Amino acid sequence: MSAVFADEGCAELLGVMLNKVSQGNVKLKLFVNNYTPLKSTVLADLTECTLTGYAALTLTGSSWTITTASNVSVASYAAQTFTFSASGQTIYGYYFTNNGSTKLLWAERLGTSYAVPSGGGSITIIPSVADKDCP
Repeated sequence: MSAVFADEGCAELLGVMLNKVSQGNVKLKLFVNNYTPLKSTVLADLTECTLTGYAALTLTGSSWTITTASNVSVASYAAQTFTFSASGQTIYGYYFTNNGSTKLLWAERLGTSYAVPSGGGSITIIPSVADKDCP
């Protein structure tokens, strides 16, 4: 699947672009409800993972790389691994919020859900987003 920019995220990004909203690092989180993100998705539609060992990750702005080829710009970040020491939830996708975790910026459903095995496990996400994903 590809990233889906949320309407509320687009408004937040526009505010940052026009210096109306403070810029900050984004947070990467995992969602555990069987949900397919839409433009109309809001933060409350996603259920964040609560497994032991899980923690949202802060992705610093200076560590993103932006490349452009064939008139498409892509922002990418180094692979991020979430490690769990318990089972009991299935990961369906991941999402990004503003630094205050008050606005959903964009989300993506995994191609295949990940049921955390007995005793825990880990999942690696390679964050990226393209300007073609932005409405």
